[in-house]
Amino acid sequence: MALDHNGHLTIFHTNDIHSHFETVSSIAALINYEKSMVSDSPVLLLDIGDHMDRMAMETEGSMGQVNADILNLTGYDAITIGNNEGLTFTPDILSSAYAGLLCPIVCCNIREVEGGTSPPWMKDYIILTKGDITIGITGATAPYDNFYRLIGWRALEPISALEEQIKYLRPRVDILIVLSHLGLPTDRLLAEQVEGIDLILGGHTHHLLEEPLFIGNTAICATGKFGQYVGKVTMQRDQEGGFRVISGKCLPVDLSLVEDTITEALMIHQKQAETVLNQTVAVTDRVLPLNLDDQESPFGNLLAQSLYYFTACELSMVNAGQLLGSLHEGEISSGLLHSLCPSPINVSVLKLKGSDIRYILEQSLLPEFTEKKITGYGFRGKVLGSMALDGVKVLYDSQRIPYDRIIEVSVQGEPLIDIKEYVVGTIDMFTFRVGYERIADGQDIRYIMPEFLRDILRTELQRPGSLDESYEARWIDVSQTKHDEMDY
Repeated sequence: MALDHNGHLTIFHTNDIHSHFETVSSIAALINYEKSMVSDSPVLLLDIGDHMDRMAMETEGSMGQVNADILNLTGYDAITIGNNEGLTFTPDILSSAYAGLLCPIVCCNIREVEGGTSPPWMKDYIILTKGDITIGITGATAPYDNFYRLIGWRALEPISALEEQIKYLRPRVDILIVLSHLGLPTDRLLAEQVEGIDLILGGHTHHLLEEPLFIGNTAICATGKFGQYVGKVTMQRDQEGGFRVISGKCLPVDLSLVEDTITEALMIHQKQAETVLNQTVAVTDRVLPLNLDDQESPFGNLLAQSLYYFTACELSMVNAGQLLGSLHEGEISSGLLHSLCPSPINVSVLKLKGSDIRYILEQSLLPEFTEKKITGYGFRGKVLGSMALDGVKVLYDSQRIPYDRIIEVSVQGEPLIDIKEYVVGTIDMFTFRVGYERIADGQDIRYIMPEFLRDILRTELQRPGSLDESYEARWIDVSQTKHDEMDY
């Protein structure tokens, strides 16, 4: 039964869809059905960021244009950006992707380094009118300031930035909503510390709140990840004239229901993406196998080489689990590299003591590390996998006890010195204490953007002699050598 329109507002919301396009047509169908059930009540549709994810072929091939089209066809009233929009596209590309977006992008804690203003296509807040209800909306995204500065933006501390907007909006609106791509812990702090917020719609940490979380007079809602649910919130005017949340829930998305216009748009973008990504970027004369169970394999070595030459460091370290399969012989397209190395992960450079390098190498010999499952932080693989290296050789005995297996390490042909600092090329994921925590203890950490691993991998494939080098051993197991001699 439809609600009486007097003093009611229905809000539908999504977050962290991450270009899971298998769900977006069904999301639209569900929203359209639910809208029909409250057709005599004002309705609002909002997205809380990370709608885009460059792991998807359609997003990669269109540089986010497909996501903007889906947002338009679904009928969103406003969105905010997540770190997948803000940090995996350059500002120019993101501006182009959003050029045809029909709804406003609301985010108050991003500023351009030059000029100190928001990007032209981004608003600190908006005020909408639905029926006789005035709604103020502001938003904020996760403040990865060190990364944003590399692309010409600053990320302000979000709670202070939001508080400024809320002070302005509160006396001017009936309902105040925050689109928060900040994560549940920050949403809790925001509700505790800042008065005047009626509703926080959250994302970033992929939390599913099946019912609203109330902190004081603020309700917090979120719908998990990957378009599995659509959030539905009902707000009602109270006797004092203000509004409060009277119900909130997460509606499961039924994949058997589809919206034809979105299905057709996706098919068009898929064909266009295939054309764009079919471009040949290299030709190989041999297969480069990948085996995450072995200590090294040629394709993993090639990835380490790409870091080594791109950063011009003394050695490189990267987990082979960034790669999802072996590289075949023949023509290599940009689409193939995208499918084999989909993670939106960037390169970093830092200084590590020799003793830390030795400890990390010991860890990488243990199955609890190579088989460790990783989620988030840009990683789109399954497990860490072995540690791929370049600029360094390791002599070890796999039959010895853990943390005492390495016999000798050489860097640039010289013995590793425990007290010496070495310049290491690696990946940003490790600096977040993911996988090998000691890498995050490195000094003078520098991030390099906007290149992803697949971009520098493509360059390495084009370098003469790179394939021969990838077959050169970095890890030498003396116990295997002894075994081979005994067999002989």
